[in-house]
Amino acid sequence: MKMIVKLVWGGGVTLLLLMSNSASCQEQLDLESAVKIAEKTVRFYREKVGVQGGYIFSVSDDLKHREGENRVGPREVWIEPPATPAVGMLYLRGWQLTRLSIFRDAMLETADALVRGQLESGGWADNIEYDSLLRPKYAYRVDHRTTLDRRFNRTTFDDDKSQSALKFLMLLDRELKFEHASLHEAALTALDSFQKTQYPNGAWPQQYSEFPDPKEFPVTKARFPQSWSREFPKESYRQFYTLNDNTICDLIDLMLTAYFVYEDDRWLKSAQHGGDFLLLAQLPEPQPGWAQQYNRDMEPVWARKFEPPAITGGESQQVMRTLLKLYDVTGDEKYLRPLPRVIGYYRSLQLEDGGLARFYEMGTDKPLYFTTDYKLVYHDNDLPTHYGFKVSSKIDSIERQYQKLKEQGASHSSVLRKPKLPRMDDSLRKSAERIVGQLDKRGAWVEDGELKKYPKDEQSGRIISTQTYLNNLSTLIDFINASLEK
Repeated sequence: MKMIVKLVWGGGVTLLLLMSNSASCQEQLDLESAVKIAEKTVRFYREKVGVQGGYIFSVSDDLKHREGENRVGPREVWIEPPATPAVGMLYLRGWQLTRLSIFRDAMLETADALVRGQLESGGWADNIEYDSLLRPKYAYRVDHRTTLDRRFNRTTFDDDKSQSALKFLMLLDRELKFEHASLHEAALTALDSFQKTQYPNGAWPQQYSEFPDPKEFPVTKARFPQSWSREFPKESYRQFYTLNDNTICDLIDLMLTAYFVYEDDRWLKSAQHGGDFLLLAQLPEPQPGWAQQYNRDMEPVWARKFEPPAITGGESQQVMRTLLKLYDVTGDEKYLRPLPRVIGYYRSLQLEDGGLARFYEMGTDKPLYFTTDYKLVYHDNDLPTHYGFKVSSKIDSIERQYQKLKEQGASHSSVLRKPKLPRMDDSLRKSAERIVGQLDKRGAWVEDGELKKYPKDEQSGRIISTQTYLNNLSTLIDFINASLEK
């Protein structure tokens, strides 16, 4: 026997769902229950874990301790994914797929948090502070200070922080048809600032507080230094041309996204200019790869004490993928020309297990590693555990993508993608039922784990992880969407 269930969705949308009321189906998760559970967990996370729409990495089960990359204060939130922008992106996806008002309210709250955390320099720092006593230390645009004096005003591109924040705001701006004034202004202000920060050669720094003077940054091709110190020099690396952690590749992708969101050629030109830097940054034969960061003379240089001047097996792979994307969008063959030689070169560097070292020595191609006391060595038997000194090789996948583009040509298609529509199957149903069974009474997913920055004797060994929240809520969103009568 079946019955019609009427649900009234956010935005006044009424949906009719044909459901079975048989005893067997009552044991399964249904749409109405899934909606209530999604609303409960989003409400808990917004009210108990988040701060004014912003989020962090993890909190202790009792909600007393909060953590991003570092300890986080009670009124402080974090930017780096999986924190605030990543949560906002999931709320946006939830709204697009379900039209539940809980997701609309949450995504707008998170957007507002980012707007209120935008610096005068145009982007975002590692964190946003909402404590009324600490907030005046930061140069937030919305606070309308008349002078920056000594307030913190440094935008960071490290670890996809400002890029992910702006991407969320842009995609939400598009979803709202560009009618949300403060959001729209914040997004365009950030875009304009990021373009002004771009160096004459197309690169970006890791961080900035002022726009560069073009006269101080000549455009030249990458080269190897005549010599380099194996000892860490303890110099600031913020202004270096930075591929480290895919910084410039993320910015190129951001500008491509901006081009398709706002249909403004300025952002396409910025992305192409970034691609020009990737071509300039390719080092000369016989080591035609890329380094993590370069100085003004386009020589590989040190960043942190475990990031030496070297050929990188990590970020170079994303450089190749970005060149492929630029070709696919623009059709410009120059982005493809380096790849056959580069693919062969990196294939020759693969380790016995098929992976790649993060660093290879200039002049020898020998893998470089660090010991736990940060001595630069050729062996890998005493590695620190906080950093990936070995990475997986995606060279086969990159080569297949290259061959496909060579054969089929550029698609000139948008980098924007509609949310993938999930399909109901046993796997999705079982996954949704499993995660629902793991929720506690508050609406939290609690798991075994420890916060890295707090003493063990201050912890219970149980945490609430934002990454788990993202994963599980995404599954619930898929279940709700797949359950709707199309």
